[in-house]
Amino acid sequence: MDHQIRSYMPADLPDILSAWESASEIAHSFLPEPFLIQERAAIQNNYLPTAETWVIEAQGTVIGFLSLLDNEIGGLFVHAEHHQMGAGTALMGKAKQRHPVLEVEVFEKNLIGRKFYAKCGFNPISRHIHEQTGNALARLRFDSAEQGA
Repeated sequence: MDHQIRSYMPADLPDILSAWESASEIAHSFLPEPFLIQERAAIQNNYLPTAETWVIEAQGTVIGFLSLLDNEIGGLFVHAEHHQMGAGTALMGKAKQRHPVLEVEVFEKNLIGRKFYAKCGFNPISRHIHEQTGNALARLRFDSAEQGA
């Protein structure tokens, strides 16, 4: 599928939240609803204003996004209807162009995210318990020098 990546604009917010909700329903089904409601508000009020965010479009519609805080991936979400079609990989390629070393935290129960990051060359470096939910988080790192890139 033909994708276009561009910088986030405030008008993209409804589509970004839709992509986040759709992806979270399948990847974060283990998280409590009150936490997800809180995270949805945090995306809009805290993360997007401070992060470098890129959106990916398919046929003129935003289907996913990637937010970077320096070299930390704050979020990478693609609408569930567009999974396995290259959008996440394209967004990751954008992040790798911008930063030769990337880090991300992913819930260990998020098998979709863990599989995706492993495919993208990320390796686990640490783990801790997420205080708000009691779920284990894995910190992963991608280093282009280790990939031969």
